[in-house]
Amino acid sequence: MRLIGLDYGDSRIGVAMSDALGLTAQPVGTLSEKTWTKQLEKLAAIVQEYGAEGFVIGMPRNMNGSVGERGEITRKFSEFLQEKTGLPVTEWDERLSSVAAHRALDEGQVRNKKGKVDMLAAVFILQGYLDSLQK
Repeated sequence: MRLIGLDYGDSRIGVAMSDALGLTAQPVGTLSEKTWTKQLEKLAAIVQEYGAEGFVIGMPRNMNGSVGERGEITRKFSEFLQEKTGLPVTEWDERLSSVAAHRALDEGQVRNKKGKVDMLAAVFILQGYLDSLQK
């Protein structure tokens, strides 16, 4: 079952895709559309292209596990996405995924990180979820 991983942010959405066996996550790209309708159009095209059967969206949580304002916005987008696509949307704790993405890009000496952090964070979010299924 192919899943789409999302790192939802104010400016961009990082997108990743699982392989057909649901074992590994690969980067797809970054969406920079500003409205939920435009974002949905792009995500629907990705669903169609890859035959995805669901989404895993990074849920921003505070370090104590609570959901703050950013998490509530993400949850509303998640509900909108599920309603409009009819596909299941699973929330996955994204704490420190952007930190890990920055670190990986720094180690790779990547200079222009714009958009790449979001995409790589989506990979980490999706891979974390996929790994949890293998336990």
